[in-house]
Amino acid sequence: MLGMQFFSRALCVGGHVRSFCFSQVRGPVKLRSFGTNLAKRNSSSSSLTEKQVCNGTVAPKPKRIVVSITGATGIALGVRILQILKELNVETHLIISKWGMATMKYETDFTLEDLRSIATHTYPAKNVAAAVSSGSFLHDGMIVVPCSMKTLAAIRCGYTEDLIVRAADVTLKEKRKLLVVPRETPLSEIHLENMLSLARMGVIIFPPVPAFYTKPTSLDDIIEQSCGRILDCFGIHTNNFSRWDGF
Repeated sequence: MLGMQFFSRALCVGGHVRSFCFSQVRGPVKLRSFGTNLAKRNSSSSSLTEKQVCNGTVAPKPKRIVVSITGATGIALGVRILQILKELNVETHLIISKWGMATMKYETDFTLEDLRSIATHTYPAKNVAAAVSSGSFLHDGMIVVPCSMKTLAAIRCGYTEDLIVRAADVTLKEKRKLLVVPRETPLSEIHLENMLSLARMGVIIFPPVPAFYTKPTSLDDIIEQSCGRILDCFGIHTNNFSRWDGF
């Protein structure tokens, strides 16, 4: 009921449903890059125009997303998701695990302070009393990127040993959108069964498989396409990558 009241106040003015109009932030996000040119990307290249959003040609963007980073390889995906959402003025609540920080240090030049400067709010995974641990905390969906097989299994079983799994558990019980980006190969029967079970619960399983039809020329191209497709699932559409339009 609270959620319906929230959206009612947000969308209804004078009895008429209206679309949100999101302003576009200009200028680059000045942070160290894990690839060749991500730090040089301008926000104007990653967001739809305000006119496109307001004229009804695209759905309005969600305004609050929970992003969780685990210890699986592929930290660059989580960092780039945060960068894009910041550029689009989407409020982000970041949860990063101890092993997520360890992997970030190994795979990138980013630090925890860098992530704090990108995310709107940041929580350690051990803080199970944080706002995002409650179903009364309203948000528009959660992304676990990258998602380790340990976290995947814990979400499936409801074993809420840390804030990442607790927030995912709450997202499920509140019937909100949950997307996980599993980074593992090859996959065992246990992995596949866990993914199947979560998919049946409505969780979006998004392995970051490169789209070779886009003819990527760099790691950045592959990251950009995966992040763009992840955000598509939440109605957040960027123009940072090539979309298939036939032969």
